[in-house]
Amino acid sequence: MTTMLVASSGGHFTQLAELWPRIETASKDCVWVTFDSPQTRSMLKDQPQVEYVPYIKPRGLTSVLRNVPQAFRLIRKYNVDSVISTGSAIALAYLPYSAVRGIPTHYIESATRVEGPSVTGKALSRVPGIKFYNQHEAWANDQWKFLGSVFDGFEAVPLTQKPTKIKRAVVSVGTMEDYSFRDFFVRLAGYLSEAESVLWQTGSTDVSDLGIDGKEVVPAHELEQAMREADVVIAHAGTGTALTSLRMGKRPILVPRDSSSGQHIDDHQFQTAALLDKMGLALSRKVEDLTKEDLLEAAGFKVIRSDKPRILHL
Repeated sequence: MTTMLVASSGGHFTQLAELWPRIETASKDCVWVTFDSPQTRSMLKDQPQVEYVPYIKPRGLTSVLRNVPQAFRLIRKYNVDSVISTGSAIALAYLPYSAVRGIPTHYIESATRVEGPSVTGKALSRVPGIKFYNQHEAWANDQWKFLGSVFDGFEAVPLTQKPTKIKRAVVSVGTMEDYSFRDFFVRLAGYLSEAESVLWQTGSTDVSDLGIDGKEVVPAHELEQAMREADVVIAHAGTGTALTSLRMGKRPILVPRDSSSGQHIDDHQFQTAALLDKMGLALSRKVEDLTKEDLLEAAGFKVIRSDKPRILHL
């Protein structure tokens, strides 16, 4: 019998990879179902059971429906006895079917959703038989049980000797397709022009005229190593990128994407950045407010895991 772990690539996948070892049933066999990307290939290279499925765009109902027959096949193939998902749209192809079949089915809302469920969460909440969890106790209720958070146990502490200049940096905007974040790179290209080494992970943004060596995607192990060695990480306010930065010991500067500028589908990144800023685990800055001094401020801290995160019970 097998647990099926279902998540879109990017932040949703990063969260499930972080939460799964903390879940009480993590010792069971599992099969990962996700999209094929350098991130997922890198992080799942040692996993014996992985299924890469066709990409589903955010709010892409047609591609959700196209994935449903494969959900039927994979659930039968692996004799699945429980399903866990952190979303996003991929969950719509798998969780309703597993719930209808009477398989214990669990949906964990993204830590990005600080004030309430996502569009995916709202849609799934109408499906009988699914159990729902969130990562923010403030909006827990009878339907949405507070589970715990991917950010449990992190603490930022000041360095004894703070850097006076930025020598190495990581600039990252995650794995999102179709959404450019050009203003972000234009601003940072000037600030980091004298740095010795910068990893520019640019996603779908065209930076060919900015004089920087951008990489659209970066394997997880390469990104983690660069973050570990960097003085500072500056990133969009995606939960996966923020979480990876914290795990690598860095207090990131998080710059939310603004939907009014066509940088995202909505403005949930402002909530994520504000939350982590309030917790002292990040600096939240809008593109137009980001200064060179902010880079040195963030570089003056390291992040540690202050205690062992608690076991999560579904």
